[in-house]
Amino acid sequence: MKRHFHQLDVFSAVPLKGNPLAVVHAAQGLDDATMAAFARWTNLSETTFLLPPTDPAADYRLRIFTPGGELPFAGHPTLGSCWAWLAAGGVPKAPRTVVQECGVGLVRVRQTAGRLAFAAPPLRRTGSLDEVLLQRIAAGLGLARGDILHHQWVDNGPGWCAVMLRSAAQVLAVRPDTTALGDLKLGLVGAQPAGHARQFEVRAFVPGMGVPEDPVTGSLNAGLAQWLIGAGLAPPVYIAGQGAALGRDGRVFIEQAGDTLWVGGDVAACIEGEVQL
Repeated sequence: MKRHFHQLDVFSAVPLKGNPLAVVHAAQGLDDATMAAFARWTNLSETTFLLPPTDPAADYRLRIFTPGGELPFAGHPTLGSCWAWLAAGGVPKAPRTVVQECGVGLVRVRQTAGRLAFAAPPLRRTGSLDEVLLQRIAAGLGLARGDILHHQWVDNGPGWCAVMLRSAAQVLAVRPDTTALGDLKLGLVGAQPAGHARQFEVRAFVPGMGVPEDPVTGSLNAGLAQWLIGAGLAPPVYIAGQGAALGRDGRVFIEQAGDTLWVGGDVAACIEGEVQL
């Protein structure tokens, strides 16, 4: 059966500079094995499937697959899939706000000034990392334990833990041993010098899910922002860069507005057509 298909670049207004995403529309009728097989075939960090909602408050339901398995939530698939749903003629129940149903529940996506932003879901796990895990992370990154300034669980579904290094330059210089990192979902963050167009540089490693390094990661940036802003390590509004180590130029727009943290980014269309599944 032929189904409408998009391939997009998320967290970039310029194609080929963000994080690619495959989106299959009207995916009802596809079984789990076919979805997983197609995600392995695209070999992108995530492939998503748009479905009718089961919750009456939602506009659509989304399933998210990596080459290694299904995720309850992910950021760049949320923005990209929302863009694809709107581009295919989707009309939200509420003006300028789309409600996505996924594994973590309902996620709001707002439309402002031509850019989409999702409301960060609550963290499922917080708190400091234990010393055994920190030693493992330092060894896997080729760093001394003292290079890790701050650390935290920032899990909003995928299972993220994160460490803050001394600078953005140090983040970019890391050459990880992904075998040593194993099944960790690990984020790195470091501050840029004052006056830089982006306040932080971020990297994400998910080798256990078939993604040695993710180009630009919305869920990680959401968790990082909740941690950094809450701890006074970041201002309530900032821009994070991600992907430079992979030749990309992703930009993630963070805004804390009252009790809601918004994670925004641009979306660029690359491919549109039909897929036979």
